[in-house]
Parts: sequence; structure tokens; C-alpha cells
Amino acid sequence: MIEILSTAALATVQDLGRLGSLRFGVGTAGAMDDLALAAGNLLLGNEPGAAGIEIPVFPFRVRFTEDCLFALTGADCGAKLDAEPLLPWWANQARAGQVLTLGLPQGAQRASRAVLCLPGGIDVPEVLGSRSTQMRGAFGGHEGRALRKGDVLRAAEPTRACRTGFGLVPPSIALPLEVDGLVALRVLPGAEYLGFEAASREAFWAGEWRITAQSDRYGYRLSGAALQPVAPMELRSHGIVPGVIQVPHSGQPIIQMRDAQPSGGYPKFGTVIEADLWRLGQAPIGSRIRFIETNWDEAVAALEQKEAWLAKVARMVALHRSGPMGVAA
Repeated sequence: MIEILSTAALATVQDLGRLGSLRFGVGTAGAMDDLALAAGNLLLGNEPGAAGIEIPVFPFRVRFTEDCLFALTGADCGAKLDAEPLLPWWANQARAGQVLTLGLPQGAQRASRAVLCLPGGIDVPEVLGSRSTQMRGAFGGHEGRALRKGDVLRAAEPTRACRTGFGLVPPSIALPLEVDGLVALRVLPGAEYLGFEAASREAFWAGEWRITAQSDRYGYRLSGAALQPVAPMELRSHGIVPGVIQVPHSGQPIIQMRDAQPSGGYPKFGTVIEADLWRLGQAPIGSRIRFIETNWDEAVAALEQKEAWLAKVARMVALHRSGPMGVAA
């Protein structure tokens, strides 16, 4: 259905993650921007959790070997189908032999990852309840690895009929959250939060944090005011999940991301709430972010708002399949 032409590394097959296996020492993996994946799937009439291709390095090129519907979400990469420019967050039709090219991310979204969805999802085997690529364990996805030039992938439902010519308002516009012009993330204080000096706790919320080049799907290493403990903390390894903010001896925080290991021993300063992980997943390396202190009730309300946006997308896409073309949500 599609042949990978790009030599750029780190594009992987991902769904919404391998849930329920942390107790066995298996990380979640899954899309760094779950909203982009779910929305792209909805544009094609797929289940929200169908597997797609997550693309973090550009340029990226694929050839369609058969006629095929597709949807592009996530970062606006100035996509072209042969020489024809494509709108971001849009459902499209490709003909056999056409080449899809994604350039460098652009525009006001400040996003860093694109997602390519096909009808029915990417057809790869399910492993431990998920089709996501687990890089560290080398399983799931396409042969347990990043995609390479020459790889051929198929859509699970290649002949599905679906209307194209419409798209979505990205969640970065529909669900904005910024502080002083920077992407903001809501954080629940963690188990060892009060073990850090008051000045460090204040600096965490008041300061800007840069995502360093030592960041990837395993974790985002931040640079900013060092977080100092009241007294040295030595902890046994304990369970962690994506979003947990740990503080090593350097005082520079590490946010665990989708490919994070399921346990670790560094003190837990806080946790980025589940509803905001997609924002972090799209934050470019080298960009600056801010944090907002939140509580449990606010975190639950934020998750409900995110789910409501997806439900609205599903309704609007259903209407546009039978009505006038245009922007759906």
C-alpha cells in the first residue's frame, strides 16, 4: 500500500499504547500525540486507537503503491502529494504511484511530529494488546524497529470508501494553553515534592524550562534553575508512568515519555497530567515550556475536556461525510 522512500530515522508505527503491562515491566509506548493519532483516524472512519505512523524527523517521503485514502495530522509540514500542496489535519485521496512528501514543520502550531493514518490503521501484528513499536524491547510495530527506506506497509482496510476534502481545526488552536506565549503543561505535585527547597518549588512554577537535545521518546531532559532537595534523597526503584517528572542529582528534571521504563529511583517532583501529554509530545527540541500547578479535580476536568473535543470531532466528521465539504471542528 505504501513504500517508505525516506532515509530519515525514527518514524515508527504507533497506536494509543500498550496498556495493562506495566506490572510485567513492559512500557506503554504509543503515540506521543494521542490527539493527533485519534483525530487522524476519525477523519478516515477508523477506530481512534488504530495504528498510524508517527514521524518526528523530516523530510519524510512515501510512495502509494495502490489507490489509498489517507489523513495527515500533527505538525504542519508543508505536505505535498507529488507537486500538489496539502492542507494539514485533512483527509485526502492518493492514486497509485503518487509520492507524499513532508517537509520541515512550519506555521504557528509549533509542533514537531506528524502522524500519517491509513484506512483501518496500519496492518501490523498485535503484540501484548497493542501494535505500537517498543524500541527498547524491539517488538511491536513493523519488526520492532523504526521504519527504513524500502519498507512496505499495508492499510488494514485498503478498499474502504470514505469522503475526503475536509479537515479539522488542530487542538493547539481549539484547546490552547499558554503562559507568557509559551506552551504550558499542568502538573500535579509528586510524592517527593515537599522534599525540595521552597525556593526550588517556586522557581519550578515561575521559570521557563528548555527541552534539551538529550530528549527522545524515552524522556525529555530539561534545562533551567536546578531543583535542590532539602536533604539528599536515596530511594528504592519504584513504579513510574509517562508524565512523571523525576529529578536526578544534577537538579535538572527529566519528564518520562511514552517509551519510558516502568520503574526508576529518582525523586518524583510531579506529574504532567494525562490530558496535557500530547502538548509535551509536540514540543520541539530546544523549545521552552512553562508549568502550571494543578490539583486532582482540575486534572480530571482537563481530561474530560480533551475527551469532549474528540467526541465533537467524531460528530462533525460524521456530518461532513454526508454534508458540504469544509473544516469540521
